[in-house]
Amino acid sequence: MSAVMNTVVDEQPAAPKRWWPPTAGAGSDDEDKDGGLFLVVAPVAGTGADWPVGGGSSESSCGFFQKTSVLPWKRGNGMKRRCRLMDESRLMDERGATMSLRERVEYPGLGYSRWARRGALSLKLLGILSLSALALHLFPELAGAQEIAGGRNYGDFPVVGGRVAIWVAAQVHLLFAAFVLGVPMFAVVAEGWGVYSGEARFDKLAKEFTRLLLVAYSATAIWGAILSFLLITIYPNLWAYLAEIFEWSMWAYVALFFFESFTLYLYYYGWDRWKKGRAKIGHLTLGILLNIWGTAVMLIANSWLTYMMSPPAEVGPDTAPGMVQTWSAFANATWMPINIHRAIANVVFGGAIVGAYAAYRFLLAKTDEERAHYDWMGYIGNLIAIFALLILPFAGYYLGREIYEFNQQMGITMMGGFMSWLWIIQAFLIGVLFLAGNYYLWVGMGRIPGAERFMPYTKYMLVVLIIGVLVWATPHTMIANREEIAAMGGTHHPFLGVLGVMSAKNTAVNIMILTTFLSFLLYNRANKTPTVAWAKTGTIVQGAMFVIAALVVMFYGVYGYFVSAIVRIGFSVYQVGAVIVTIVGVMVINQLMMRGAESRGEIRWGQMPPRSQYALFILAVTFTWLMGLMGFARSGIRQHWHVWEVIRDTSEWAATPALGYAAIVISACVLIFFVLVAFIFWLGGLAESPSVSSAPEKAPVSHGGPEFAPAAGD
Repeated sequence: MSAVMNTVVDEQPAAPKRWWPPTAGAGSDDEDKDGGLFLVVAPVAGTGADWPVGGGSSESSCGFFQKTSVLPWKRGNGMKRRCRLMDESRLMDERGATMSLRERVEYPGLGYSRWARRGALSLKLLGILSLSALALHLFPELAGAQEIAGGRNYGDFPVVGGRVAIWVAAQVHLLFAAFVLGVPMFAVVAEGWGVYSGEARFDKLAKEFTRLLLVAYSATAIWGAILSFLLITIYPNLWAYLAEIFEWSMWAYVALFFFESFTLYLYYYGWDRWKKGRAKIGHLTLGILLNIWGTAVMLIANSWLTYMMSPPAEVGPDTAPGMVQTWSAFANATWMPINIHRAIANVVFGGAIVGAYAAYRFLLAKTDEERAHYDWMGYIGNLIAIFALLILPFAGYYLGREIYEFNQQMGITMMGGFMSWLWIIQAFLIGVLFLAGNYYLWVGMGRIPGAERFMPYTKYMLVVLIIGVLVWATPHTMIANREEIAAMGGTHHPFLGVLGVMSAKNTAVNIMILTTFLSFLLYNRANKTPTVAWAKTGTIVQGAMFVIAALVVMFYGVYGYFVSAIVRIGFSVYQVGAVIVTIVGVMVINQLMMRGAESRGEIRWGQMPPRSQYALFILAVTFTWLMGLMGFARSGIRQHWHVWEVIRDTSEWAATPALGYAAIVISACVLIFFVLVAFIFWLGGLAESPSVSSAPEKAPVSHGGPEFAPAAGD
């Protein structure tokens, strides 16, 4: 639906132009009675142009600008008296025709004759205020619920247009922000584990993680400034509206950004100076503070974007920004789901980028020692990314459920409207993530003594993953021509259509999560032999938990075809619960069972074929593209609204773009991001050579594939 208003000419010849919003049935005279928006067009002195001085409804109402002064971001009560006068008037004469600005002032039946007689006062006001500001003061109803006063509504940007400029700047800024928020989380965990265990390699790993943050943090700030300037110049009035509501949080954002910057540089440059005793504990505290500041910054920024998607129920088109309660706008319906989803996604993204950096340094390594270090670093990055990815779908379910609860129309648009094919693309991308992550683990088993006993099972896990991806990516409604639809008997394929509903898709993704977790478990136990007396019983219990979870998931997946939709939606909770309980329970049992386990041999770090490193590159690029796609989905469901059902987007870019167009813009954002990331990687190589831990066993790199060592005792 285009946000550009269409001109409707009144049937009576004496009536001037009338402007209507783009709603269904626009142009019918009945809409005057229902409060339809219209704008009166009056000539602007000296220009000869038509100027929309406002809009309103047949029911007089103190609208959005009733208690504001000239500009919406200036608080004041100068409008109250004029609003009272407007409440005594009607905007239409007996014939139903709109009147000009002059007619409104002079028409005695409107209650303006008394005001019009004060000619001197009017001249003074006209001498001080511009015509647009005066019109907004005199006729608040005419401003319309979706219009924002003060200056131009929209700017533009050369070549690509204003929306694409904002889109690219926001997406690239978000990608860098996700990196600088995710990496410190496991950097401080690595440092803390190094302090606890006494292993120096974890401390060195944490420092190298932090080294990547320095340039990335600067890039985040630069793109944030670019985004701010573009918003101010292209969407000036929207920015002013949000600034009045969130002014306190914006000030806090700036202060926290300063604290975060100071803490980051102190954390990195004080690493070698504060590396022993109590000083090390103080340094670790700086890392914790860095994460606190960064998380607080994320929470504040999330409140701004979620307010645009889910404003509080008491905020309507006629609510002035000064009347919006700050905390109600801050902690809106989707704020906490977005916080949880983004926090987990930032960890996945940070791990993927660190894994890509390790792969880059692994391929350029000149010595076995460097190769061993970056092989281990890549393993850690992949471990973090994939393990957090297992949890991310659950956070996505929570976010989607909250969107449906906030507004069912928005949820239907997201899942069943024109964006339905977006989820097919998402399914393929997540399938690539699962396959690439598991492939890296399976290839990595080649450097683990004792892993050969688990390798025969990988082909079965691969089959399960492929079937899961195919089911997840099967559309419910097929793209077909007339003959194909006739042959199928409808738009739904008689067999594949069954796999296109959410019962099948939820089942597939949960089985894929269980399979990937099983890969991690086998990888972890590959070179260990448990010595506890109950080891065999523990293994049986773990296997039983996997089987029971799979049966629960499949049972509710099949049963979902025989119940109503509202009941079927609730089944996903049982499926997710079974998977989470299994993951937690198996991890606890495994941790207890592996205490004091005998080693089958040291892991031969560095003995990985080069093709394994390209899997890490695929993980980073795919997840980055996926972040861009889901950002488009979150913003696109607002359609032609800046703030959902509060402020309408009346720019030329108001319509949500098609998936093909969005894919081009997302790809451009990903390309820009990785060009800059490649530059950061290059700078990391120019920095001081990182200290690496000695490889447990030096060996040349394998070029032909994994080589298995005989198991201990064979």
